Amino acid sequence: MNTTLYALAITAITISFFHTASGPDHYLPFIVLSKSKKWSLGKTILWTIICGLGHVFSSVILGIIGVYLGWQLNKISWLQDVRGNVSSWALFIFGLGYLIYGIWKMSKKHSHKHFDVLGDEVYVHEHTHGKSASGHHHHQKTKVTPLVLFAIFVMGPSEPLIPLLFFSGAHRSMAEVITLISTFTITTVVTMVGMVLLGIYGYNLLNTEKLDRYVHAISGAVLSICGAGMLFLGW
Repeated sequence: MNTTLYALAITAITISFFHTASGPDHYLPFIVLSKSKKWSLGKTILWTIICGLGHVFSSVILGIIGVYLGWQLNKISWLQDVRGNVSSWALFIFGLGYLIYGIWKMSKKHSHKHFDVLGDEVYVHEHTHGKSASGHHHHQKTKVTPLVLFAIFVMGPSEPLIPLLFFSGAHRSMAEVITLISTFTITTVVTMVGMVLLGIYGYNLLNTEKLDRYVHAISGAVLSICGAGMLFLGW
């Protein structure tokens, strides 16, 4: 595995881990459903893996768009000699832009999902930071079932995977594409299962609700570092 492949894999792992671990909606519903429905540990892990793969699938579908765009860039004859720099600059600039967006979003009120247990049923609703708990009744609640949970995960892809796959598409490197998708998938699913198990057994190693505010900035910073390393350090 060459240096570039190592850098891309580490970037994908880092982004996937922080994206997954910082969002309570990636594991809290499984913990709540497991306890309220008295699921077995095996059933809880199985649904966590299924929803994790659905989440990865939607991310990869968007990422394939990046691969296609990079592949088309590779076909432009006058860019043949400089496409490496073009794709590296694109990754670096996207990372900086995403970092700025993440910093801007940190200063704004943002909504996130809450899961409530009413009797034997679990419901999900959106809640915006800065609003009092008394405002919760204004939000429409949706009953959570395994299929609803799967749909929620499929509709919530991880956007930072796109520029990474664009970079690999520009190189026409299937090895890079396969490595990125594999590491992203494994890290996402393992992190989800790990956080679910920690929650079930009563452990909480991260204050994830606060960390969730920083995940876009963290992803942007990681992409910027990866792009800068390829541009200026020869990764």
